[in-house]
Amino acid sequence: ITKLYSSSSSPSEGYDDDLFASLLQSRINQVSDQETKLPLVVLDSMLPRQILKLEIKNKLLLELLNHRLKRETPTLGMIGTARLRSGEVVNLNTGVEVEINVKNKMDDDDNDNKYSGLNTVEFVAGRRFNIEGGLETTEGGWTEGRVKFLDSKAEEENELRANIGFVDPVVPFAKAYSLLAKQLTSPNANLPENVSLIQRWIELAKEREHQEGQIEKLLLDLGDRPKEDEPSELAFWVGALINPLPAMGVSMEVRPALLTAKSAGERVEIVLVAILRSIKHMDGSAPMW
Repeated sequence: ITKLYSSSSSPSEGYDDDLFASLLQSRINQVSDQETKLPLVVLDSMLPRQILKLEIKNKLLLELLNHRLKRETPTLGMIGTARLRSGEVVNLNTGVEVEINVKNKMDDDDNDNKYSGLNTVEFVAGRRFNIEGGLETTEGGWTEGRVKFLDSKAEEENELRANIGFVDPVVPFAKAYSLLAKQLTSPNANLPENVSLIQRWIELAKEREHQEGQIEKLLLDLGDRPKEDEPSELAFWVGALINPLPAMGVSMEVRPALLTAKSAGERVEIVLVAILRSIKHMDGSAPMW
C-alpha cells in the first residue's frame, strides 16, 4: 500500500412548515452526501470489471474496511498513480468505486490480525468517478472525498453534441468511433486465420499463463465483451483484458491512460496501440523487453 487517503426522523405534529422543510432538506443533503462521498484508497489503477484480491495487513485499511462492511453494499473509492515525464509520481484524480467482498476471515483470537476478522478481500471494480473535491480526514484516519460518477454513454452523447458541425458529414461522429472500435473485433487479414486482434491476443496469452486456466478465469470475470457501438466500454474491457490482475507482464500499462482519457476515440486508440504491441511482443516479432 503506497498511501491511504484515509480521511431523520419525521417531524412531529406541531412543527411548522419551515421546520419541516428544513428537516426534509437536511435529510436530502444527508442522502446526497452518502451517495457522492467516498473513502479514497490509493492502491491500483483499476478498470471497471477488474477484481483485485489482497491479504489485508495494514491497520488503517482494516479499520476502514470494517467500517464500510457495516453498509448493505460496502464500497470505497480506488485510485492509482501515474508517473509524469519529469519522473514525479502523482495520484490520479479519477478512479473506480469498488465493492468489498470478504473471501476469508481470520479467527477472532488471531494475534496477527487483532484489528478485525478480515484476511483475504476482493475489490470488484464498478463505476468510474472523478474526484470533485471536499477532501477531508475522518475521525477514523482515512480520507473521504466528494466524487462525480461517470457514465460512458452520457460522455459519448455529450461528445457528439460538442462535435456537431466539426466532423465529416459522410461519416457521422458516432459511426466513426464504431468503425475504429471494430478494428479490435473484426477479422484481420494480417493475423493467422484472419482472427481479430482480441482473439489473437487471447490465443497468445493462453500460451503464457502463470496458472492453467488463468485466461478463461479472466474472461469469466470480465463478462460479455461490449459491442462496437459502445467504444468506451469496449476500450475499458480490452484494457482490463491486456492488463489483468495480477499482471502477466505481456503488455504496456494502459489503465491510468484509459482512466484519464478525454474521449471515446482516445480510449480506443490507446488499447489499439497496446494490444498490437502486446501481440507482437508475445509472437516474438517485436519484443518490448
